[in-house]
Amino acid sequence: MHTDMSSPRSSSTGRALEVLLVFLRLGVTSFGGPIAHLGYFRREFVERRRWLDDEAFTDLVGLCQFLPGPASSQTGFSIGLLRAGWAGGLAAWCGFTLPSVFAMLVFAAIAPDLGGPVGAGVVHGLKLVAVAVVAQAVWDMARRLCPDRRRAAIALTSLALLSLLTSAYAQLIAIAAGALLGLALCRTKTADDTRAAPGHSGEFPVSRKAGIAALVVFCVLLFGLPLLGAAAQGVRVFEAFYRSGALVFGGGHVVLPLLQHATVATGWVAPNDFLAGYGAAQAVPGPLFTFAAFLGWMMATPPNHWSGALLATVGIFLPGLLLVLAALPWWHALRSRPAMAAALAGVNAAVVGLLAAALYSPVWTSAVQTQADFAIACIGFILLVRWKMPPLVVVGFCVATGIAQSMLH
Repeated sequence: MHTDMSSPRSSSTGRALEVLLVFLRLGVTSFGGPIAHLGYFRREFVERRRWLDDEAFTDLVGLCQFLPGPASSQTGFSIGLLRAGWAGGLAAWCGFTLPSVFAMLVFAAIAPDLGGPVGAGVVHGLKLVAVAVVAQAVWDMARRLCPDRRRAAIALTSLALLSLLTSAYAQLIAIAAGALLGLALCRTKTADDTRAAPGHSGEFPVSRKAGIAALVVFCVLLFGLPLLGAAAQGVRVFEAFYRSGALVFGGGHVVLPLLQHATVATGWVAPNDFLAGYGAAQAVPGPLFTFAAFLGWMMATPPNHWSGALLATVGIFLPGLLLVLAALPWWHALRSRPAMAAALAGVNAAVVGLLAAALYSPVWTSAVQTQADFAIACIGFILLVRWKMPPLVVVGFCVATGIAQSMLH
């Protein structure tokens, strides 16, 4: 217990710096896309640092999966907010996002000089990292979130839905179905099963007034910016990226068609540049939404370069952060109610199915092409699960073998 209450400001500042440093390390090592990021977060903040418990973490993941926007970035922002208030939320977002932003901008500057077997091998190796990391996340979360047949059945139902549905809203449908099945099947859970461990779930420092204000700002920007689009090109750019971030469900890969329509179809970015940037986004750590920074830099007309990257990055991330701020004031109170606890149990099980579906597509299908790829991914998985090796070691192993394969071919 902290007994010194004489310097709360310095304590808050210290915690915000702590949050920044932790998320900065994750921002430069979290390869594998949004699903893999949640696995990294769980290992860091639930298992290692115990900033929140497993139940609170997975409930938070379920909430962020419900909302439009980048779920991993929203989850990280919420964890920083819980740990160190508003400064902590901003520190978490900056630490996790800016390394990827700068990496994408460096790629935009040097893209014409890249290529060859080494570059292809690095990208392929990083895709195999994603297979190992996502498989570990499925393994760990399935054991904790599906301990009985009912929740295992919900996870399998979610997996089946995601395998059959082709809609952009398939993930949202699967999670909503998980919530309904949880209400029907999981009400027998005891209070001990559903409540968070004392001292680990915490209260988010967001008042209901602040939540309502965030929702109002979200709506004003979403519906008001198109009315101002004729004012300036900068407004049109910001509005295009804001709309893409506001209307996407299911994470980074789903936003790509929206970004293609917003930038390539309008002539702002060349098709070849768009595809090159997408390939680079798979090879850098951090959120896939930072692909927007690359597109902002590559705009054919001003605003481009630094100003275009800034408008695109803020525009695509802002709606998701506003929505999570709008939802958090009610989250802690609702999750303690029996009905909500049952629904969240179903959501958590559905998230396991979502992880399993993502492990197959796009992670497995885009990475494992040969028997050698399968062997490399399995070794990476064993290194993580049984030998408890740091993810960076697995990154180095997979990248080295990816380069070796590329050079041999």
